[in-house]
Amino acid sequence: MTREGRELIKHNRTILLEKLKESLSSVLPVTIIVFILCFIFFPADSGIMLTFIIGAVMLILGMGLFTLGADIAMMPIGENVGAAITKSRKMWLIILASFLVGAAVTMSEPSLTVLAQQVPGIPNMVLIITVSIGVGLFLVFSMLRIIFRIKLSYILIGVYTVIFTLSFFVPKEFLSVAFDSGGVSTGAMTVPFILAFGAGTASIRSDKNAQSESFGFVGLSAAGPILAVLILGVLYKGSGSEYELSGMANVDNTKQITRLFISDIPVRMAEVAIAVLPIVLFFVIFQLAVLKLKKGQVIRIIFGVIYAYIGLVLFLTGANVGFLQMGSFLGQEIGSLSYNWIVIPIGMMIGYFLVIAEPAVHVLSKQVVELSSGAIPKKAISTSLSIGVSISIGLSMIKILTGASILYFVIPGYVIALILSFFVPSVFTAIAIDSGAVASGPMTATFLLPFAIGVCLSVGGNIVVDAFGIVAMVTMTPFITIQVLGLYYKFKLKAAEKEQEHKLSKKESIINF
Repeated sequence: MTREGRELIKHNRTILLEKLKESLSSVLPVTIIVFILCFIFFPADSGIMLTFIIGAVMLILGMGLFTLGADIAMMPIGENVGAAITKSRKMWLIILASFLVGAAVTMSEPSLTVLAQQVPGIPNMVLIITVSIGVGLFLVFSMLRIIFRIKLSYILIGVYTVIFTLSFFVPKEFLSVAFDSGGVSTGAMTVPFILAFGAGTASIRSDKNAQSESFGFVGLSAAGPILAVLILGVLYKGSGSEYELSGMANVDNTKQITRLFISDIPVRMAEVAIAVLPIVLFFVIFQLAVLKLKKGQVIRIIFGVIYAYIGLVLFLTGANVGFLQMGSFLGQEIGSLSYNWIVIPIGMMIGYFLVIAEPAVHVLSKQVVELSSGAIPKKAISTSLSIGVSISIGLSMIKILTGASILYFVIPGYVIALILSFFVPSVFTAIAIDSGAVASGPMTATFLLPFAIGVCLSVGGNIVVDAFGIVAMVTMTPFITIQVLGLYYKFKLKAAEKEQEHKLSKKESIINF
């Protein structure tokens, strides 16, 4: 190995330790909550508890490696490719490349595969292709929005007006799945790439709005699958089969637990390899044809891809084996209580802390801090996200307990969010729509969705109609809370300006006197 390679590994090791500390602080709170629930109120079998503990350790290691890989590989690839496409000024290339990037990266997203496997009545590949086309088309719209400088709020109003109009003509079994598909399409692999793709595209502009325009790509891309699946619901006649719940693995000893994890790792290795492959291929093509990055930069990106691959394998294994079973167990236990309304505050508490364990949340927060030069602190974003997700889980539990339609929640929610977009700085609207898509990642799919299904089973609800939709709720509420944060910053800035004006006028009056 070259001296340059050894120095790079040493530098990355230092950063990795910082990332691991960050991931530990993210996973620890929800782990403590689960411990309290299981050791005091809802005793769990030792097998389920041990798989959860091992899963938590894998989550910490996986998140640390993945965020390191995203920083040194996924983000630079996305930024360079986005900037190269836009600089070409060839409209046909911009449209074609954006569509292919969006569709290919989404088709290989592990979270989308998980959702497709759980949806009855629609062949997996039909749903995956539909969602991928939706992301591809809307990534094209995002690129055109940057080029022609169209206000994000106007596009969102138009898109969601069409979405809500279509939703009244779709079978109720499609509604929750359609809104959930928008969240899962922007998972751990697609988010860093699309975020960086947007930053690279906006970087060639020198106007004052270039900074805010770099956000909004993820959120707008997440609307595409909702619209695509609703259209599928109007046109496609599925088999109408019922949801089939896969039973929890029966583990009685440590040997069986070991086998459970070992048998899952090859599955996740294949999933992540398929997810990484399109991004690597795009980078190789653009590197040879356009980018021509230096050897040192290429080596750094190679190491980053390896870190991201190993990290995501560990993260998804821990989440799918350890957290999925625990979420389903707690949901069924709490839902079977005579006072099952308590699932609302418990769900809200879990949601508050669980969102900070999403890998892509750290990627978004880092980019917000960097592009705002620290004006928007990471703590403010993470707290607003936690509050938003907490509210969304509470609303989801109310939806399950009452059997209310998802439209009763998403229509008022998005109306409020879209109204707010006219009163807050545009950068907050763009960050808010991205935040909702980013918050609904693998932790939502592997812990909160099984938790909701467990509650739904206990109360005798319709799983496809009532339990599905929790991802959509998680996507919606940060769109509101981040914009409320924007309002706060707007008023705070105005107050500071008035105070400064008052001091200047007072100083001038003293001088004149």
